[in-house]
Amino acid sequence: MEKVETGSVSRAIRKDKEFGFKNKYERMGLHEEEEEEDEDLEVKWMQRRKDTKKYVYACAIFASLNSILLGYDVGVMSGAILYIEKDLHITEFQEEILVGCLSVISLIGSLSGGRTSDAIGRKWTMGLGAIVFQSGMAIMTFAPSFTYLMIGRLMAGIGIGFGAMISGIYIAEISPADARGTLTSLLEICINLGILLGYVSNYAFSGFSEHISWRIMLGVGILPSVFIGVALFVIPESPRWLVMENRLAEARSVLVKLSETDIEVEQRMEEIEAAARVSKGNEDKAVWRELLNPSPAVRRMLYAGCGIQFFQQITGIDATVYYSPTIFKNAGIESDNEILAATVAVGFSKTIFILVAIYLVDKVGRKPLLYVSTIGMTFCLFVLGASLTLPNSAFGIDLAILAVCSNVAFFSIGMGPVCWVLSSEIYPLRLRAQASALGQVGGRVSSGLVSMSFLSASRAISVSGVFFVFSAISAISVAFVKFCIPETKEKTLEQIEMMFRGEKDSNRGEVEVGDAEHLIREGKW
Repeated sequence: MEKVETGSVSRAIRKDKEFGFKNKYERMGLHEEEEEEDEDLEVKWMQRRKDTKKYVYACAIFASLNSILLGYDVGVMSGAILYIEKDLHITEFQEEILVGCLSVISLIGSLSGGRTSDAIGRKWTMGLGAIVFQSGMAIMTFAPSFTYLMIGRLMAGIGIGFGAMISGIYIAEISPADARGTLTSLLEICINLGILLGYVSNYAFSGFSEHISWRIMLGVGILPSVFIGVALFVIPESPRWLVMENRLAEARSVLVKLSETDIEVEQRMEEIEAAARVSKGNEDKAVWRELLNPSPAVRRMLYAGCGIQFFQQITGIDATVYYSPTIFKNAGIESDNEILAATVAVGFSKTIFILVAIYLVDKVGRKPLLYVSTIGMTFCLFVLGASLTLPNSAFGIDLAILAVCSNVAFFSIGMGPVCWVLSSEIYPLRLRAQASALGQVGGRVSSGLVSMSFLSASRAISVSGVFFVFSAISAISVAFVKFCIPETKEKTLEQIEMMFRGEKDSNRGEVEVGDAEHLIREGKW
């Protein structure tokens, strides 16, 4: 005899009385209708989940366009400088200043970008950065002298500082916990895509005269800014910023578009409001006071965030990218066209392997990728230094190209994208914009130091000696990852804050798998 739960019998009796059922066959008809309703609910939930995922990815891609500007500038300047040097007759010192100043000047944009984004919003700060960058590139394109070239370069640096720092924060604030690593890594994809486009632009326009070629190379960099302007009218404002501004209705409407279920909307809204209450009433001075005199938890966040930014750049990635023509020329390649063709190979390596990181960052976690990246870079930088001690030999040239391509590939697997991911997710809401800006200081200063001293250092200890130094620094970064970087995979931004504070609840997942079935059965899709 079939067993029936007491609750089921009670429900059946109530429905018989409510609907006037006279027999079990009429009741079976209702059960079939309920099953059809459940199927409809499941279909609707799956459709909403699909639409939400598309929308979140679209917003993240549009926000990442700012990083193309940074990447293009890095890539295009490596080749354009060859023709600028011949056309404007600049010295080696001026070349170092022109190439390296962008990293230092971008600090102005990064530090002011945090406060600006808290005042006018995340997405409009990205737009402001694009406008400033576009103006700077236009001045550089038509620059008649080194002085005007520097003015445009300074403006471009400020614009990049604005956009690059805020883009990561924006993406982290709109992303669900289980996809935040992948979405934030889009920034590194766009940087690599920009670098590749810069290399291709160098090769494509190298056939023009020395006076025209570098101007076209730089002028093409204005185009991405146009797409960013269009994107601003497509993407929503960050819901976390809207809550900070007490615009709760707007924040909720944005979360409805970014969340798969109504329950998830409420959970995320409660977490954001709780985090915002902690910082309510804090003024900008109080934020900086907390950053400069941090609690133990905030200090650990700053060690991780600022440290990863520092090691990302001090290991010489900008020297490898900016001065790859110099490296290949030192290895024995003489033709400018062959040198620029080799740099295109570097760009492809950097771009292809970032796709590997995007696929793995939310599957294997942040730390494993950082281990692979830092250990691989240490080995490749050492091999590159060794290859440059064998000038004018076919083996030395091949080994140098392989070492440069492998170094940027290992960088793209871990240090490149994971740095952006960690920097945008480890800070609490009240400190996020300003702390991320502060974290840029370590990265930009070390980047400027490397870029503005590479040629001088190469002359003093040789190009190979410089890369042996980079290899040693990269070995230190392995230890830094082990002792200072926590694993943040599949944790909400609020749970990460709890983890740094040492609270046990931080290990709880955002939404359990069983919750999805419960939501479907309850009809809250």
